[in-house]
Amino acid sequence: MDTRTLGRTGIRVSTLCLGAMMFGGWGNPDHEDCIRIIHTALDAGINFIDTADVYSSGESEEIVGQALRGRRDEVVLATKLCGPMGPDTNQRGASRRWIVQECENSLRRLGTEWIDLYQVHRPDPSADIDETLGALSDLVHQGKVRAFGSSTFPPEEIVEAQWVAERRGRERFVCEQPPYSIFVRGVEGGVLPTCERYRMGVIPWSPLNGGWLSGRYRHGAPVPTTGRAARMPERFDPSTPANKRKLDLIDELLKVAADAGVPLTHLALAFVLEHPAVTSAIIGPRTMEQLRDQLPAADVPLAAEVLDRIDQLVPPGTNVNPEDAGYVPPALASSWRRRRGQRSRS
Repeated sequence: MDTRTLGRTGIRVSTLCLGAMMFGGWGNPDHEDCIRIIHTALDAGINFIDTADVYSSGESEEIVGQALRGRRDEVVLATKLCGPMGPDTNQRGASRRWIVQECENSLRRLGTEWIDLYQVHRPDPSADIDETLGALSDLVHQGKVRAFGSSTFPPEEIVEAQWVAERRGRERFVCEQPPYSIFVRGVEGGVLPTCERYRMGVIPWSPLNGGWLSGRYRHGAPVPTTGRAARMPERFDPSTPANKRKLDLIDELLKVAADAGVPLTHLALAFVLEHPAVTSAIIGPRTMEQLRDQLPAADVPLAAEVLDRIDQLVPPGTNVNPEDAGYVPPALASSWRRRRGQRSRS
């Protein structure tokens, strides 16, 4: 499998990254089966694994740690923090207090002395970005983290973090992990060009849009009740306008894939890897069958006319379902932030 350099780090990572979100209670509870999937991915040439503390409340990290015993040195290991890890209000976010504490927790669960890539899972409006960068920089200087990045940050916050790092003498975000797929192209307008400008790596999550682009979801087909569909049924409800639009598009994309001579999963993954900003696309298999289906996509080239047909179906820079953007800025999520009268009364 080909490798690409992760931003300016000099670290070479495989063009497919094994995402571990579905290992554990959120997806596949069979630890031995998950370990077999991880080993198969490594044997196929993947050297990049991405997990997060919040995935199945740390269970995913524990599974990955078990799988990497004896193979740790051959893997670029990435994990994330920010999501809630307990009832305590301070067991989440991007404060110095939590970053330092949760890094130790992740190191323990992963059974390793260092994390190659530590990522802030979402922006934390309550924490000053200098506070976050300062804590992460200290972890780098201590040797517990090799590099750090962001995930699902809007372009203005990516820029702010770069400026703060330069002005305050901090280490900086070396990569961004955004949602990106044929159905989720909003990042093409701002996030991806910003990452290119700052020579940041890009590691898109959900290139199959949570399974929509696997071909599993079709007009008239039963709605799956496993995996993501079991945890987030509203995101797969075929009666909503956005999902009806996806079903219509899948019929057309299957024609594009057939004409290109590839399965829809390969078309979707290859599309993401075609963008010049993208370093590695995260695949998130729950089963061995899904892994083996997706692995060949790393070697699929797409002709310009195929990409043009995709652009005609889903215009560049647009999201078929706005809810797939992965992050809602506080200014939009809270009416209180947009109404002067409510602020004056509070």
